[in-house]
Amino acid sequence: MTIAIACDHTAVELKKAIIEVLDERGLDYQDFGAHDAVRADYPVYGRLAAEAVAAGKCDRGIIMCGSGVGISLVANKVDGIRCVVCSEPYSAVLSRHHNNTNMLAMGSRVVGVELAKMIARMWLDAQFEGGRHQRRINQISATERGAAIANLEDPSAP
Repeated sequence: MTIAIACDHTAVELKKAIIEVLDERGLDYQDFGAHDAVRADYPVYGRLAAEAVAAGKCDRGIIMCGSGVGISLVANKVDGIRCVVCSEPYSAVLSRHHNNTNMLAMGSRVVGVELAKMIARMWLDAQFEGGRHQRRINQISATERGAAIANLEDPSAP
């Protein structure tokens, strides 16, 4: 598994801690920046990471800014991205189980380093449950395409 990782200037130190988690698990990653504390715009880095995930160059992504919200918003503008912003592990795990999230966003001003590492580990370990949840993923994808969505009972239906 290859992880896209990115942050703005406020989250450079948190990104280093998340890279430690990736290294301890033997996961490859592609670092899209920022690389220092010089003011940097989160949309630039969040978009680069999201585009890499959407294109299949990376399997998932972990992105960070001050709150996690801004960088998650830009990631979610990229077709095919389902990015969740989390400040605790329960939502991170459920986002994988139920929503098949492919990106995780966190806020460096919201979560401490050890909590962020826990959130990342649990999100990386969690698997999509499929089944009834696939229907909802299909509905999200239809919304991205501008197509009508139905209350589809068949989880394999488009």
